Amino acid sequence: MMRVSDRIDRSREFAAELEADETSSSLPSTLQEDEGLLDSYSKTISAVANRVAPSVVNIRLTNKDGRSGGGSGFVIAQDGFILTNSHVVHSARELEVALHDGRLYQAQIVGTDPETDLAVVRIDAPDLHHVRLANSAAIRVGQIAVAVGSPYGFQQTVTAGIVSALGRSMRAESGRLMDDIIQTDAALNPGNSGGPLLNSAGEVIGVNTAVILPAQGICFAIASNTAHLVAGWLIRDGRIRRSSIGVAAQNVPLHPRVVRFHKLSANAGVQVTEIAPGSPAAIAGLQAADIIVGFKGRPVATIDDLHKQLVASEIGVSSPIMILRGTEKLFFVVVPRELGN
Repeated sequence: MMRVSDRIDRSREFAAELEADETSSSLPSTLQEDEGLLDSYSKTISAVANRVAPSVVNIRLTNKDGRSGGGSGFVIAQDGFILTNSHVVHSARELEVALHDGRLYQAQIVGTDPETDLAVVRIDAPDLHHVRLANSAAIRVGQIAVAVGSPYGFQQTVTAGIVSALGRSMRAESGRLMDDIIQTDAALNPGNSGGPLLNSAGEVIGVNTAVILPAQGICFAIASNTAHLVAGWLIRDGRIRRSSIGVAAQNVPLHPRVVRFHKLSANAGVQVTEIAPGSPAAIAGLQAADIIVGFKGRPVATIDDLHKQLVASEIGVSSPIMILRGTEKLFFVVVPRELGN
Protein backbone atom coordinates (compact mmCIF):
# COMPACT_ATOMS: atom_id res chain seq x y z
CA MET A 1 0.00 0.00 0.00
CA MET A 2 1.31 3.45 -0.94
CA ARG A 3 2.25 5.56 2.06
CA VAL A 4 0.94 9.12 2.48
CA SER A 5 4.42 10.54 1.99
CA ASP A 6 4.76 8.63 -1.27
CA ARG A 7 1.41 9.99 -2.49
CA ILE A 8 2.52 13.52 -1.70
CA ASP A 9 5.78 13.01 -3.58
CA ARG A 10 3.94 11.53 -6.59
CA SER A 11 1.49 14.43 -6.63
CA ARG A 12 4.38 16.89 -6.61
CA GLU A 13 6.02 15.06 -9.54
CA PHE A 14 2.75 15.09 -11.52
CA ALA A 15 2.31 18.81 -10.87
CA ALA A 16 5.86 19.43 -12.03
CA GLU A 17 5.20 17.47 -15.24
CA LEU A 18 2.10 19.55 -15.97
CA GLU A 19 4.03 22.75 -15.38
CA ALA A 20 6.79 21.53 -17.68
CA ASP A 21 4.25 20.72 -20.41
CA GLU A 22 2.69 24.16 -20.15
CA THR A 23 6.06 25.89 -20.41
CA SER A 24 7.48 23.60 -23.07
CA SER A 25 8.30 25.17 -26.42
CA SER A 26 6.71 22.45 -28.56
CA LEU A 27 3.11 23.65 -28.32
CA PRO A 28 3.81 27.34 -28.91
CA SER A 29 6.11 26.32 -31.77
CA THR A 30 3.30 24.35 -33.41
CA LEU A 31 0.91 27.22 -32.95
CA GLN A 32 3.47 29.60 -34.40
CA GLU A 33 3.89 27.35 -37.42
CA ASP A 34 0.12 27.20 -37.95
CA GLU A 35 -0.15 30.95 -37.57
CA GLY A 36 2.70 31.37 -40.01
CA LEU A 37 1.00 29.19 -42.59
CA LEU A 38 -2.32 30.96 -42.08
CA ASP A 39 -0.63 34.32 -42.34
CA SER A 40 1.06 33.31 -45.61
CA TYR A 41 -2.28 32.17 -47.02
CA SER A 42 -3.95 35.39 -45.90
CA LYS A 43 -1.16 37.48 -47.40
CA THR A 44 -1.52 35.65 -50.70
CA ILE A 45 -5.27 36.21 -50.92
CA SER A 46 -4.91 39.84 -49.85
CA ALA A 47 -2.18 40.45 -52.42
CA VAL A 48 -4.31 38.94 -55.19
CA ALA A 49 -7.34 41.02 -54.21
CA ASN A 50 -5.31 44.24 -54.06
CA ARG A 51 -3.66 43.56 -57.39
CA VAL A 52 -6.83 42.80 -59.34
CA ALA A 53 -9.31 45.11 -57.56
CA PRO A 54 -8.72 48.11 -59.88
CA SER A 55 -9.51 45.89 -62.90
CA VAL A 56 -12.77 44.32 -61.68
CA VAL A 57 -16.00 46.14 -62.55
CA ASN A 58 -19.67 45.94 -61.66
CA ILE A 59 -21.94 45.82 -64.71
CA ARG A 60 -25.44 47.23 -64.35
CA LEU A 61 -28.00 47.02 -67.09
CA THR A 62 -31.56 47.55 -68.16
CA ASN A 63 -32.93 44.74 -70.30
CA LYS A 64 -35.02 45.23 -73.40
CA ASP A 65 -38.12 44.33 -71.39
CA GLY A 66 -37.36 47.09 -68.87
CA ARG A 67 -36.06 44.87 -66.08
CA SER A 68 -32.76 45.63 -64.38
CA GLY A 69 -29.92 43.19 -63.90
CA GLY A 70 -26.21 43.00 -63.55
CA GLY A 71 -23.05 41.03 -63.14
CA SER A 72 -19.30 41.39 -63.05
CA GLY A 73 -16.51 41.86 -65.53
CA PHE A 74 -12.84 42.78 -65.73
CA VAL A 75 -10.71 45.07 -67.86
CA ILE A 76 -8.52 43.19 -70.34
CA ALA A 77 -7.02 46.18 -72.17
CA GLN A 78 -6.19 49.77 -71.22
CA ASP A 79 -8.34 51.10 -74.04
CA GLY A 80 -11.51 50.05 -72.22
CA PHE A 81 -12.27 46.50 -73.32
CA ILE A 82 -14.01 44.50 -70.59
CA LEU A 83 -14.61 40.75 -70.61
CA THR A 84 -17.78 39.31 -69.07
CA ASN A 85 -20.42 36.61 -69.66
CA SER A 86 -22.71 36.68 -72.67
CA HIS A 87 -25.72 35.84 -70.51
CA VAL A 88 -25.04 38.96 -68.43
CA VAL A 89 -25.25 41.49 -71.27
CA HIS A 90 -26.76 39.94 -74.40
CA SER A 91 -30.29 41.27 -73.76
CA ALA A 92 -29.22 44.69 -72.46
CA ARG A 93 -30.81 47.88 -73.71
CA GLU A 94 -28.61 50.10 -71.56
CA LEU A 95 -25.27 49.24 -69.97
CA GLU A 96 -23.45 51.01 -67.16
CA VAL A 97 -20.08 50.04 -65.72
CA ALA A 98 -19.01 50.96 -62.19
CA LEU A 99 -15.27 50.98 -61.55
CA HIS A 100 -13.67 50.14 -58.21
CA ASP A 101 -13.13 53.84 -57.42
CA GLY A 102 -16.81 54.69 -57.90
CA ARG A 103 -16.61 56.12 -61.43
CA LEU A 104 -19.59 55.28 -63.67
CA TYR A 105 -19.47 54.95 -67.45
CA GLN A 106 -21.90 54.04 -70.18
CA ALA A 107 -20.79 50.91 -72.03
CA GLN A 108 -21.33 49.48 -75.49
CA ILE A 109 -21.41 45.82 -76.44
CA VAL A 110 -18.49 44.98 -78.74
CA GLY A 111 -19.58 41.39 -79.32
CA THR A 112 -21.14 38.35 -77.68
CA ASP A 113 -20.69 34.62 -78.14
CA PRO A 114 -23.52 32.62 -76.53
CA GLU A 115 -21.79 29.37 -77.55
CA THR A 116 -19.01 30.01 -75.00
CA ASP A 117 -21.02 32.39 -72.77
CA LEU A 118 -18.48 35.18 -73.27
CA ALA A 119 -18.88 38.82 -74.26
CA VAL A 120 -16.79 41.95 -74.60
CA VAL A 121 -18.07 45.44 -73.74
CA ARG A 122 -16.20 48.74 -73.93
CA ILE A 123 -16.08 51.98 -71.98
CA ASP A 124 -14.29 55.25 -72.71
CA ALA A 125 -12.39 55.88 -69.49
CA PRO A 126 -8.86 57.01 -68.57
CA ASP A 127 -6.43 55.42 -66.13
CA LEU A 128 -7.68 51.86 -66.46
CA HIS A 129 -5.81 48.90 -65.02
CA HIS A 130 -6.05 45.63 -66.90
CA VAL A 131 -5.54 42.04 -65.77
CA ARG A 132 -3.13 39.44 -67.07
CA LEU A 133 -4.52 36.22 -68.51
CA ALA A 134 -2.70 33.09 -67.36
CA ASN A 135 -2.16 29.93 -69.40
CA SER A 136 -5.03 27.78 -68.14
CA ALA A 137 -3.34 24.66 -69.52
CA ALA A 138 -0.75 25.03 -66.76
CA ILE A 139 -3.12 25.11 -63.77
CA ARG A 140 -3.41 22.11 -61.48
CA VAL A 141 -6.12 20.62 -59.30
CA GLY A 142 -5.70 21.79 -55.71
CA GLN A 143 -4.09 25.14 -56.41
CA ILE A 144 -5.49 28.34 -54.91
CA ALA A 145 -8.40 29.94 -56.75
CA VAL A 146 -9.62 33.45 -55.86
CA ALA A 147 -12.87 34.90 -57.19
CA VAL A 148 -13.64 38.63 -57.27
CA GLY A 149 -16.98 40.06 -58.29
CA SER A 150 -20.23 41.72 -57.31
CA PRO A 151 -22.61 39.05 -55.96
CA TYR A 152 -26.05 40.56 -55.37
CA GLY A 153 -24.51 43.96 -56.17
CA PHE A 154 -21.94 43.88 -53.37
CA GLN A 155 -18.92 45.22 -55.26
CA GLN A 156 -15.37 43.96 -54.79
CA THR A 157 -16.40 40.80 -52.94
CA VAL A 158 -13.50 38.35 -52.61
CA THR A 159 -13.87 34.61 -52.03
CA ALA A 160 -11.20 31.93 -52.11
CA GLY A 161 -10.91 28.19 -52.50
CA ILE A 162 -9.12 25.76 -54.75
CA VAL A 163 -9.33 24.41 -58.27
CA SER A 164 -11.54 21.36 -57.67
CA ALA A 165 -11.38 19.79 -61.14
CA LEU A 166 -10.34 20.49 -64.71
CA GLY A 167 -11.73 19.62 -68.12
CA ARG A 168 -15.40 19.71 -67.15
CA SER A 169 -18.09 20.21 -69.81
CA MET A 170 -21.37 22.09 -69.52
CA ARG A 171 -24.13 23.42 -71.73
CA ALA A 172 -24.30 27.02 -72.83
CA GLU A 173 -27.71 28.65 -73.00
CA SER A 174 -27.58 28.07 -76.76
CA GLY A 175 -27.41 24.32 -76.13
CA ARG A 176 -23.88 23.89 -77.46
CA LEU A 177 -21.46 22.01 -75.23
CA MET A 178 -18.68 24.10 -73.67
CA ASP A 179 -15.44 22.23 -72.99
CA ASP A 180 -12.40 22.97 -70.82
CA ILE A 181 -14.46 24.24 -67.89
CA ILE A 182 -12.78 24.76 -64.51
CA GLN A 183 -14.58 23.58 -61.38
CA THR A 184 -13.85 25.46 -58.15
CA ASP A 185 -15.18 25.60 -54.61
CA ALA A 186 -14.56 29.37 -54.32
CA ALA A 187 -18.01 30.65 -53.34
CA LEU A 188 -19.93 32.20 -56.24
CA ASN A 189 -23.38 33.77 -56.19
CA PRO A 190 -25.63 35.57 -58.68
CA GLY A 191 -23.72 38.67 -59.70
CA ASN A 192 -20.34 36.93 -59.71
CA SER A 193 -20.97 35.94 -63.32
CA GLY A 194 -18.36 37.47 -65.60
CA GLY A 195 -15.85 38.13 -62.83
CA PRO A 196 -12.33 36.70 -62.80
CA LEU A 197 -11.08 33.50 -61.21
CA LEU A 198 -7.45 34.08 -60.28
CA ASN A 199 -4.33 32.15 -59.33
CA SER A 200 -2.02 33.05 -56.47
CA ALA A 201 -0.09 35.43 -58.73
CA GLY A 202 -3.21 37.48 -59.44
CA GLU A 203 -3.50 36.24 -63.03
CA VAL A 204 -6.86 35.26 -64.52
CA ILE A 205 -7.27 31.51 -64.98
CA GLY A 206 -11.00 31.61 -65.74
CA VAL A 207 -14.18 33.62 -66.16
CA ASN A 208 -16.77 32.75 -63.51
CA THR A 209 -19.94 31.63 -65.21
CA ALA A 210 -22.20 29.28 -63.24
CA VAL A 211 -23.11 27.67 -59.95
CA ILE A 212 -25.12 24.55 -59.23
CA LEU A 213 -27.99 25.26 -56.88
CA PRO A 214 -28.69 24.18 -54.18
CA ALA A 215 -25.28 22.49 -54.08
CA GLN A 216 -22.51 24.25 -52.18
CA GLY A 217 -18.93 24.49 -53.37
CA ILE A 218 -19.63 23.45 -56.97
CA CYS A 219 -18.95 26.42 -59.23
CA PHE A 220 -17.61 26.76 -62.76
CA ALA A 221 -15.43 29.08 -64.80
CA ILE A 222 -14.55 29.26 -68.49
CA ALA A 223 -10.83 28.62 -68.93
CA SER A 224 -8.66 31.66 -69.66
CA ASN A 225 -7.25 30.11 -72.85
CA THR A 226 -10.78 29.91 -74.26
CA ALA A 227 -11.49 33.45 -73.05
CA HIS A 228 -8.32 34.77 -74.67
CA LEU A 229 -9.21 33.26 -78.03
CA VAL A 230 -12.85 34.34 -78.00
CA ALA A 231 -12.10 37.86 -76.76
CA GLY A 232 -9.64 38.36 -79.60
CA TRP A 233 -12.24 37.37 -82.19
CA LEU A 234 -14.94 39.52 -80.60
CA ILE A 235 -12.70 42.60 -80.45
CA ARG A 236 -11.63 42.12 -84.06
CA ASP A 237 -14.87 41.00 -85.71
CA GLY A 238 -17.61 41.44 -83.10
CA ARG A 239 -18.55 37.77 -83.39
CA ILE A 240 -17.23 34.23 -83.61
CA ARG A 241 -17.47 32.48 -86.95
CA ARG A 242 -18.56 28.85 -87.02
CA SER A 243 -19.67 26.56 -89.83
CA SER A 244 -22.89 24.63 -90.37
CA ILE A 245 -24.24 21.99 -92.73
CA GLY A 246 -27.88 22.95 -92.15
CA VAL A 247 -29.42 19.95 -90.40
CA ALA A 248 -31.43 19.28 -87.26
CA ALA A 249 -30.42 16.01 -85.66
CA GLN A 250 -30.51 13.77 -82.63
CA ASN A 251 -28.18 11.23 -81.03
CA VAL A 252 -29.10 7.59 -81.68
CA PRO A 253 -27.55 4.23 -80.75
CA LEU A 254 -26.37 1.87 -83.48
CA HIS A 255 -27.13 -1.83 -83.64
CA PRO A 256 -24.06 -3.88 -82.64
CA ARG A 257 -24.30 -5.86 -85.89
CA VAL A 258 -24.14 -2.65 -87.93
CA VAL A 259 -21.14 -1.46 -85.93
CA ARG A 260 -19.31 -4.75 -86.48
CA PHE A 261 -20.23 -5.07 -90.15
CA HIS A 262 -19.03 -1.56 -91.07
CA LYS A 263 -16.14 -1.67 -88.56
CA LEU A 264 -17.23 1.57 -86.90
CA SER A 265 -15.29 2.95 -83.93
CA ALA A 266 -18.41 4.18 -82.08
CA ASN A 267 -21.71 2.51 -81.23
CA ALA A 268 -23.77 5.68 -81.75
CA GLY A 269 -24.34 8.30 -84.42
CA VAL A 270 -26.25 11.48 -85.28
CA GLN A 271 -29.57 10.92 -87.05
CA VAL A 272 -30.77 13.68 -89.36
CA THR A 273 -34.32 14.71 -88.49
CA GLU A 274 -34.63 17.75 -90.73
CA ILE A 275 -32.68 19.33 -93.58
CA ALA A 276 -32.92 23.03 -94.41
CA PRO A 277 -33.79 23.64 -98.08
CA GLY A 278 -30.76 24.71 -100.07
CA SER A 279 -28.41 23.92 -97.18
CA PRO A 280 -25.00 22.28 -97.65
CA ALA A 281 -26.49 18.96 -96.47
CA ALA A 282 -29.33 19.20 -99.00
CA ILE A 283 -26.94 20.06 -101.82
CA ALA A 284 -24.66 17.17 -100.85
CA GLY A 285 -27.57 14.69 -101.06
CA LEU A 286 -28.25 13.87 -97.41
CA GLN A 287 -31.77 12.79 -96.51
CA ALA A 288 -33.88 12.74 -93.37
CA ALA A 289 -33.23 9.58 -91.31
CA ASP A 290 -29.62 9.34 -92.51
CA ILE A 291 -27.23 8.71 -89.62
CA ILE A 292 -23.98 10.69 -89.67
CA VAL A 293 -21.14 8.54 -88.32
CA GLY A 294 -18.06 10.35 -89.63
CA PHE A 295 -16.76 13.72 -90.80
CA LYS A 296 -13.41 14.22 -92.49
CA GLY A 297 -12.25 10.77 -91.41
CA ARG A 298 -13.12 11.32 -87.73
CA PRO A 299 -15.91 9.42 -85.96
CA VAL A 300 -19.11 11.26 -85.09
CA ALA A 301 -21.03 9.65 -82.22
CA THR A 302 -22.90 12.70 -80.91
CA ILE A 303 -24.09 16.11 -82.01
CA ASP A 304 -21.33 17.58 -79.87
CA ASP A 305 -18.74 15.64 -81.88
CA LEU A 306 -20.11 17.20 -85.06
CA HIS A 307 -20.19 20.71 -83.52
CA LYS A 308 -16.55 20.42 -82.48
CA GLN A 309 -15.54 19.77 -86.07
CA LEU A 310 -17.70 22.48 -87.64
CA VAL A 311 -15.29 25.32 -86.86
CA ALA A 312 -14.62 28.51 -88.81
CA SER A 313 -11.85 26.89 -90.87
CA GLU A 314 -14.42 24.52 -92.41
CA ILE A 315 -16.42 27.34 -94.02
CA GLY A 316 -16.36 26.82 -97.80
CA VAL A 317 -14.15 23.73 -97.56
CA SER A 318 -15.22 20.53 -99.30
CA SER A 319 -15.24 17.77 -96.70
CA PRO A 320 -16.21 14.08 -96.80
CA ILE A 321 -19.08 13.01 -94.58
CA MET A 322 -19.91 9.37 -93.86
CA ILE A 323 -23.52 8.30 -93.26
CA LEU A 324 -25.58 5.17 -92.76
CA ARG A 325 -28.70 4.91 -94.90
CA GLY A 326 -30.53 1.85 -93.73
CA THR A 327 -27.79 -0.76 -93.52
CA GLU A 328 -25.70 0.82 -96.27
CA LYS A 329 -22.65 3.00 -95.63
CA LEU A 330 -22.37 6.00 -97.98
CA PHE A 331 -19.97 8.90 -98.47
CA PHE A 332 -20.87 12.42 -99.61
CA VAL A 333 -18.96 15.66 -100.03
CA VAL A 334 -20.39 18.59 -98.10
CA VAL A 335 -19.29 22.25 -98.15
CA PRO A 336 -20.23 23.87 -94.81
CA ARG A 337 -21.43 27.46 -94.71
CA GLU A 338 -21.02 30.07 -92.03
CA LEU A 339 -23.48 29.56 -89.19
CA GLY A 340 -26.26 32.11 -89.39
CA ASN A 341 -25.93 32.72 -93.14
